Formats: sequence, C-alpha cells, structure tokens
Amino acid sequence: MQNEPETLTINVNENDAVTAVLYPAPNKNRVGVTVILGHGAGASQLSGFMQIFAKGLAALGLDVMTFNFIYMEQKRSVPDQMGKLESCYRAVIDAALKHKKLKRNRLVIGGKSMGGRIASLVAAAAADARDALDRHISGLVFLGYPLHPPGAPEKLRVEHWPNIKVPLLFVQGTRDPLGTPDEITPFIQQFKLPATIHTIEGGDHSLKAPKKFGISQNEIYDMAMDEIVRWAAAIGLRTQQ
Repeated sequence: MQNEPETLTINVNENDAVTAVLYPAPNKNRVGVTVILGHGAGASQLSGFMQIFAKGLAALGLDVMTFNFIYMEQKRSVPDQMGKLESCYRAVIDAALKHKKLKRNRLVIGGKSMGGRIASLVAAAAADARDALDRHISGLVFLGYPLHPPGAPEKLRVEHWPNIKVPLLFVQGTRDPLGTPDEITPFIQQFKLPATIHTIEGGDHSLKAPKKFGISQNEIYDMAMDEIVRWAAAIGLRTQQ
C-alpha cells in the first residue's frame, strides 16, 4: 500500500521558503535510498512529468522528495541566478538529511533538465570544497541532462563534471535537442566518470518518443524507473561494502 505524500515547508534563507513533497516508499519494499528531484526550468514539482516519476519511483521502493525552486514557488517565470538555485537545492538536501523518516537512507540527488544540472553543480562544488555535504551524496540521476542549449552545441555545461566522483545515471533520449547519449558519452570518457546511460530510443528532452519506435510512453517511463531503482540499489550495495 502506497504511503500518503507529506508536504513540507523548507526555509532557504531569512526571506525565502519553498514547498517540498515527500513521497515515502512502502515499508515492504524500501530500498533505503532517498532521491531528491529538482524540476525543470518551465514547470513546477507538480507537473505531470515530475509526479509520474516521484510516485512511480516511490512505489518501487525509493523515498522521493521533490521541491519548487524559489522563483517557481513565487510564481515567477524566469529562473533565479545559479547561486540562488544552488542554495535552494542545498537547503532541500539539508532538510532531507534531517527528516526522521530518511535519516538512515543513502542520498541520490538530481532531477529533470535544469533540476539535474543544479544538482550536479551542488555535488561538484561540495566535492571540490570537501565540505560536509560531499560525504552524504551517493549518486546523481539526470532525467534529460541539458548538455547545451538547443541549437548551440558549442555552449557546453560540463566544466564542473571533473569534480564529480560519485556514480551518475543519465536517462537520455536520442532526439534530445539539449544533448543526446552520443553527445554525452565522449565527456564521460574524457573525464573518466563512473557514469551509466539509459538510452531512450526516439526520446526527446521530456523522454517522449513517437509511436513509430514501437513502445508506449508508459512503458518508456516504467523502464526508466526500473533502471533508476536497480542503479540506486546497486549504489547502496557498493556503499555498504
């Protein structure tokens, strides 16, 4: 039986607070991993995409937390500057680490598009500075990493990747205008990252594929979530060894 989601208010600083939602895994199949997912630039944590993955991953055994970035919480359309986005993500991580239901869990961070990119920046900065947060992050999961802006493959967003030492999972579509698996792979090899790519044939930036690829959208999402859970569980086994 699925546990009811829990709505939280997280203080980012003296002036700003955001809403987060915890989707607890059923006790019978908990993996012991918390996954924090940040939303993309144009839609909140309550978008259809975010809820599909949050509820689906929770049902499969992961404790999932989503949240709004400050600009989205305040119903503004333009994302905050990078530093503010990162500080918001860090505040959510702090709240997850202190939550009584999640204290014993290993932690994976990531998200859809921009949310995943910000998670990667947070992880890279923590590793570079060797601050306390670094030892808590066990992995990163990306639901469509925005390798570059659409139509601008030269404007790469990989400058921080060499600082990332934890396992990474890219769920990436072959028609993603912000970066395909073939575009991402050379940088994984160049920086010797412990990364896995779950390729979605025909998938766009929201992992949607035309019917001609012979698989339904629900099946695409289900297979992606199954892969995320397998990967997250394997992280747990490596951590315990």
